[in-house]
Amino acid sequence: MLAIFKRDFRAYFTTPIGFVYLGGYILVLNLYFYLYNIANVSTRSNSLAGIFSFMLMVMMFLTPILTMRIFSEEYRQKTDQLLFTSPVKLSGLVMGKFLASLSIFFCLLLLSLLWPSAIALIGQNNMAEVLGNYLGIITIGAAYIAMGIFISSLTENQVIAAVGSLGLFVGLYLLEMLTANLATALPGWAVTALRFVSIFGRYSDISMGLLALDDFVYFLSICAVFLFLTVRVLEKRRWS
Repeated sequence: MLAIFKRDFRAYFTTPIGFVYLGGYILVLNLYFYLYNIANVSTRSNSLAGIFSFMLMVMMFLTPILTMRIFSEEYRQKTDQLLFTSPVKLSGLVMGKFLASLSIFFCLLLLSLLWPSAIALIGQNNMAEVLGNYLGIITIGAAYIAMGIFISSLTENQVIAAVGSLGLFVGLYLLEMLTANLATALPGWAVTALRFVSIFGRYSDISMGLLALDDFVYFLSICAVFLFLTVRVLEKRRWS
């Protein structure tokens, strides 16, 4: 697993993907931070809740860039057969690739520490809000990456993998909006069920500092389910 992790982590920086992902993210988010929290003195805010909410939206569009090549590229280059015959178990292979992508995401979060540092120079950070938002972003980021890896394992076309992941993320977001707008029209059991599986609702709770064990278990379960499904897809492909 460690060898797969190192191989894939290096691959992000030997191809343009890692630089496009990190550069695009930081450029857009730093511009938003500057305009919202720094530039306008009259409306300057010490709260980072706005930029984290914006970051969540950007994640839907940029996470597919991070995950689209993970297995699709292996299929296209026919290197998947080498992986299948290596001494690494399929579960270790999937976990190595997942951790490599997650590490790139953590690099992004390290770069984003500029925001609370800048706020500390002009005011005072709400540390509960900052920690809650970082925990929320980490949990939903891990879930997105696991979903993206699964989609990538289904096709050798990177564009299809990216569009499929984007469609899944946007679909989950639209389902959340639909639930919020139709809450009064739906039966009570339906609203309860939709809120139970709501990614964004649980993220909102964590970002506000409401740290409940079931929320973390929920996001870990999403990661586990999609990584498990990825292993099943690879097993089917290996023996087909």
